[in-house]
Amino acid sequence: MTRQIQDAYIVAATRTPVGKKGGMFAHVRPDDMLAHVLRAVIDRVPGLDETEIGDVIAGCAMPEAEQGMNVARVGLLLAGLPQSVPGMTVNRFCASGVQTVADAAARIRLGEADVMIAAGTESMSAMPQMMGNKVSMNPAIFADDAHRAIAFGMGLTAERVATQWKIGREAQDAFALQSHQRALAAIEAGQLTAEISPCTVRTHVPGEGGAVRVLEQVCDTDEGPRADASIERLAKLRPVFAAKGSVTAGNSSQMSDGAGAVLLMSEAALKRYGVTPIARLASYAVAGVPPEVMGIGPVEAIPRALKAAGVAQDDVGWIELNEAFAAQSLAVMNQLGLDPVRVNPIGGAIALGHPLGATGAIRTATVMSAMQRDPALKYGMVTMCIGTGMGAAGLFERV
Repeated sequence: MTRQIQDAYIVAATRTPVGKKGGMFAHVRPDDMLAHVLRAVIDRVPGLDETEIGDVIAGCAMPEAEQGMNVARVGLLLAGLPQSVPGMTVNRFCASGVQTVADAAARIRLGEADVMIAAGTESMSAMPQMMGNKVSMNPAIFADDAHRAIAFGMGLTAERVATQWKIGREAQDAFALQSHQRALAAIEAGQLTAEISPCTVRTHVPGEGGAVRVLEQVCDTDEGPRADASIERLAKLRPVFAAKGSVTAGNSSQMSDGAGAVLLMSEAALKRYGVTPIARLASYAVAGVPPEVMGIGPVEAIPRALKAAGVAQDDVGWIELNEAFAAQSLAVMNQLGLDPVRVNPIGGAIALGHPLGATGAIRTATVMSAMQRDPALKYGMVTMCIGTGMGAAGLFERV
């Protein structure tokens, strides 16, 4: 029997606030963060029969230790979902969280499910280093310069991008400052409130007479944006990846903890539950680029996603371009001629943080929230570069 391709609609999306590495979520398990957003996104659709959820697909860039053991399945069980609901963990590094949205949508489009949840979770506090608990590279990776870039880290690839695309230190620092300023303005205006599901974090501390006290903190605001950021402060920071380089801790994304979740439905499910969708996934594209300039990945992915949807770049009113580094963000923007006003209007990862495998789901929640605030916003995009040399882009259309 031939199945008819159908649309997949996003009906709800939410996220935790994003914490700094070692910050408010330092002692919160990533599977607990995932469970929190899974329950929160389901609660945004009252009356949902949870047994109808065809799968929970969760992204995680370092699926080991506390976020191992198929964290998607562990998280959904912790969230109290029926045992009949399966779970799958996906790893496409920084694009893991948006890859899950594409994968969930594909299942619906093929008629294999009517209700799906896409998600992402990452605790960089739980990882002893950027590359996980145990790094064991294939020796062949070191055979040539291009592959060697994978082993030497993304910071050096950002330096290469800065050199090749002529992105100077001053431009990088100015971009970083703008990220903080936009994020702080958005927080002040309450623009992030709707997309965030606050978390209560409990901490055990010593009390009098050997007793243990439990302290509770409600976390409802992203921890990364800095009110004290300035060009002068950023200019004083030393390069961290190359002695004479331009990439610093201040113009790079923050290591972070967080989770996000997106609930998708078929048209049949929309009618059954009487739900009004926010948007549909219009297209998704992934492309490979040389590993030594991995940050340029969106330059290849964005045009593919636009072409697949038949949408002009100028029609996309909101672009979440993950700020892995200011250098690569500016290179992508310059190369494609992206409107700076439409790119990261509420700031990006330099200020708001980048919990790796969760970021795509988190920023999808941001785009959905923007569409709900602004009826004139027809198209939004989530795009990012990916370690080892890739780029991804998901295009969403208001419905």
